[in-house]
Amino acid sequence: MDDKTVLSRIHGLVDEEHQLRGQLSRGEISSSEEHARLQELEVALDQCWDLLRRRRAAREVGNNPDAEQAHSAGEVEGYLQ
Repeated sequence: MDDKTVLSRIHGLVDEEHQLRGQLSRGEISSSEEHARLQELEVALDQCWDLLRRRRAAREVGNNPDAEQAHSAGEVEGYLQ
């Protein structure tokens, strides 16, 4: 996945977040449905941002950014623990 693709995915996930909030406010989904999907979106966003940062870091030090792969949700979510 190149930087442009990762950024496009990030924008798509953010758009979905906004749509969910609108659906909740219109009563189309329950707050528990919104909450569950928002949690999934947050993890996916964390993975995308992590990959983008690692691609940029690889490029800065002269490494191939295409060698970077997305880390698992567990790994990305466990960074601060």
